[in-house]
Amino acid sequence: MKVLGLESSCDETGIAIYEVETGVIQQRLYSQIECHREYGGVVPELASRDHVVKAAPMIIDLLQQNGGVHSLDGIVYTRGPGLMGALMVGACIARALAWALDKPVLGVHHMEGHLLAPMLSEDKPEFPFVALLVSGGHTMLVDVEAVGEYKILGESLDDAVGEAFDKTAKLLGLPYPGGPELAQLASTVSATDLVFPRPMVDRPGLDFSFSGLKTFALNTMHKLTPLSDQNRAEIAFAFEQAVVDTLQIKCQRALKQTGYRRLVVAGGVGANRTLRKRLQQMSAKLQTRVYFPALEYCTDNGAMIAYAGGLRMAAGQRDENVTDVLPRWSLETLQRLN
Repeated sequence: MKVLGLESSCDETGIAIYEVETGVIQQRLYSQIECHREYGGVVPELASRDHVVKAAPMIIDLLQQNGGVHSLDGIVYTRGPGLMGALMVGACIARALAWALDKPVLGVHHMEGHLLAPMLSEDKPEFPFVALLVSGGHTMLVDVEAVGEYKILGESLDDAVGEAFDKTAKLLGLPYPGGPELAQLASTVSATDLVFPRPMVDRPGLDFSFSGLKTFALNTMHKLTPLSDQNRAEIAFAFEQAVVDTLQIKCQRALKQTGYRRLVVAGGVGANRTLRKRLQQMSAKLQTRVYFPALEYCTDNGAMIAYAGGLRMAAGQRDENVTDVLPRWSLETLQRLN
């Protein structure tokens, strides 16, 4: 089965063609970073308009190089969660194309796409496993028994990790998108006397809270004003270390709680080098395995949507003839695939 996947949940337009039997054939990705940079964050209306402009030409180009529209067996798209307008653009394009070609269509859960992204690599995890999803506005630990069988063990009660990175980076005067910029600044130092808290690790449970860490960074900046370049680098370093320590502690708790020996880390923050190194060290110590997607599949992309949708479509799932999206959509409501 050959499917076209369309991702448009936020500020990246991702298109991919996936063959269930052989894997990803080809993908295209357009990032709206330059569009939103002057505003310091994603402007939903601009994101929607950019998807309208970019998606169709990208689809046409990809299909022309890979057998044309009639070679497809189905079309899948991101139904949610995400920005309402951006999701609607993708849904309308996907469903209109499916209607014109008389092909089946299916809406995919964005976070399931991220969760399954490591399956696109040769070294893929077996079920069951714990998943740490750190993508955009989401930070959660999930008990994954099978495709579609998910139980949320803990999640962020306020700012997600990615949001905390971006907001702290903005406080430090770093350009958008701030997360990678903050990590780069942090890498310029190897130690600091600054000590940041590790939120919610002194109590039981697997929930997260990062808004206070951002506030702690702001208060530290005020204490050190006027800030030198060294001060800024040390604040970035201390912040990143606090986040990584917190995530590591919660991942270790989740593995102990479930008894699983495999950990999957997915989403944009999963590309953070310090986090990858720390979780690999933890895994070696615990004699467990940790899996990451390839870097090209960490951020939003069409391949992960094509993969997740292709699995479900091959199992016989189809959408009803109604165009709707779900800006909020729990992983726990998805149907298990046998």
